Amino acid sequence: MLDKDSALYGAFIAKDPRFDGRFFVGISSTGIYCRPVCRARQPKAENCTFYATAAQAEQEGYRPCLLCRPELAPGTSITDATAKLAHKAARVLEEKCGTGVGLEEIAGLLGCTDRHLRRVFTKEYNVTPLQYLQTCRLLLAKNLLTDTNLNVIDVALASGFGSLRRFNDAFKKHYQLTPTSLRKQAVAENQRTGEITLALGYRPPYCWEEMLKFLAGRAIAGVEVVKDGEYLRTVHLKNAKGMYISGWLRVGHRPKKNVLSVTVSENLLPVLPQVLARIKHLFDLYCNPHAIYETLQVMNNIRPGLCVPGIRVPGCFDAFEMAVRAVLGQQVSVKSASTLAARMVRQYGTPIQTEIEGLTHAFPLPEAIIGLDGPIENHLGSLGVIGTRARTIYELAQKITEGEIDLTFCLQPEEEIKKLMDIQGIGSWTAQYIAMRAMEWPDAFLETDAGVKKALQPFTSKELLIMAESWRPWRSYATINLWNSL
Repeated sequence: MLDKDSALYGAFIAKDPRFDGRFFVGISSTGIYCRPVCRARQPKAENCTFYATAAQAEQEGYRPCLLCRPELAPGTSITDATAKLAHKAARVLEEKCGTGVGLEEIAGLLGCTDRHLRRVFTKEYNVTPLQYLQTCRLLLAKNLLTDTNLNVIDVALASGFGSLRRFNDAFKKHYQLTPTSLRKQAVAENQRTGEITLALGYRPPYCWEEMLKFLAGRAIAGVEVVKDGEYLRTVHLKNAKGMYISGWLRVGHRPKKNVLSVTVSENLLPVLPQVLARIKHLFDLYCNPHAIYETLQVMNNIRPGLCVPGIRVPGCFDAFEMAVRAVLGQQVSVKSASTLAARMVRQYGTPIQTEIEGLTHAFPLPEAIIGLDGPIENHLGSLGVIGTRARTIYELAQKITEGEIDLTFCLQPEEEIKKLMDIQGIGSWTAQYIAMRAMEWPDAFLETDAGVKKALQPFTSKELLIMAESWRPWRSYATINLWNSL
């Protein structure tokens, strides 16, 4: 074996969760591929071949292991990929796999040609974008067949296959199984009618209580609820036909299995890949906590316990919702910002029937804000939003609707930060905060933030910037650690 393969085999033997999702193991003696944490009988080294992605293993003819379930493996963080374009494209493919989207449309979202995207992606992942997309669809389908009681045609459509025949053909070709035969081997838990429950994996440790506390403190009444150790919210997303689908979701923690339990209302099935992708972003499931701690543990030289392994950066489920709340939070308390956001929801949000106490509306769409008649101050002013912030929210909604600012699929967060700061009323703090939570930017740092300054008294903002240079590229995680220390 090559030295690199020997090291990977060593990680495979150790079942080290730090490597989960960072490579996959094809086993020639069985024809299956596994996660490095698989607890099946250890194969001989000469029977193992290592792949960077599940798609690459499948293209070599391997089938996913039914024990370790590669579809549950966590993804890679944005700094793991040498090509940001390829990495971002992989995320878009995961989110759009159920929509029937084509490569040209994905390339358009990312601001490049499909030819360039194909070349960059293949170089980075050793498979084409379409092969990667096929694997995303098959693994989502496998997850649904294993963990839910959905009928096979619903699984096929939710996974992005246009017909049952195409689904069956793809399954037989890649896995040498029919969907129904896989279901017979799976032991799906009895799930309540009207709900779908799946699992999403992460790399431990995961500071779940800290994440919930952060989200609970900023929850928008009517849209979000945190109770009984779980996060719940409403969902309002466009399906492949451009129609809005509404429902609800609930996220809990299963630490013994290193997964989050995700339950969604069954009517969200047409937008399930979008929902799962947004949950991964919200709960930072692509994070590699050990790599981050290796860099940030120097913070503990300032004060013991300042940096804790397993801290995640809370992302967002809806970028516009989070950005508006950030604007509302300028120079007011966290509680006051939540109150103002809740008033906006009651007045301009979309009513949703959930039968869950506290979940009544979806946050207003940017199109709804710019569609209001007359000066925006007349609408938001009556809710307690001052005129300058009302105008900032309107301009933000306008630029997002017109595509001038991209908070979701942006490749260069630094450029989007500059565009945000061109909006009157958005300064460095707000722009960095939005980049940290909406754009998955791991290196945002809020040196003027009151909480950051309090945690690192008596240093000045200038001194904090110099100090934080050693925390790159994980300054967003450093910021969360500083807030948690208070």
